[in-house]
Order: sequence, then C-alpha cells, then structure tokens
Amino acid sequence: MFTFDRITFDLNQMGGRACIRGLRITVALVVNLIANGMSVTEILKDYPDLEEEDLRQALHYAAWLAEESIHPAEPLLSA
Repeated sequence: MFTFDRITFDLNQMGGRACIRGLRITVALVVNLIANGMSVTEILKDYPDLEEEDLRQALHYAAWLAEESIHPAEPLLSA
C-alpha cells in the first residue's frame, strides 16, 4: 500500500481539500497543471515550495481516488 505522507487535510485550510504538505496548494491544482501540459520543471519553477516528490504523490493520490470498483447489480426478486 502506498503511503500518502505528503497529502494533508485541514478543515481550516482550503475547505479541507487534499493539500500538499500543509501548503495552500491542492492536489487538484497539481493534477490540473499536469493534465493541461505543464512540465514538472515549469510547475516547480512557478511553485518553489513544491518538490518533485510532491507532484508524484499528488498523481498517486489522484489515481488511488479514481480506482473503480465494479459492483454488479443483483437481480431483484419479485414478491
């Protein structure tokens, strides 16, 4: 199991959303930057408080959240 030791939650910060190491930088922001084509180098330049491992862990966390579980519907028995 992967440990998310860089992902933090605080109800008093960013509405309790997943953040990076207590910073006001959300996992969602990091994932969106990468999804929109920003390189790791560009992100680290624009957000100097971040480290490369922060970006990697944000992606791992997003992938973990997106993990799908299939629950086949049971046929209902008629009365």
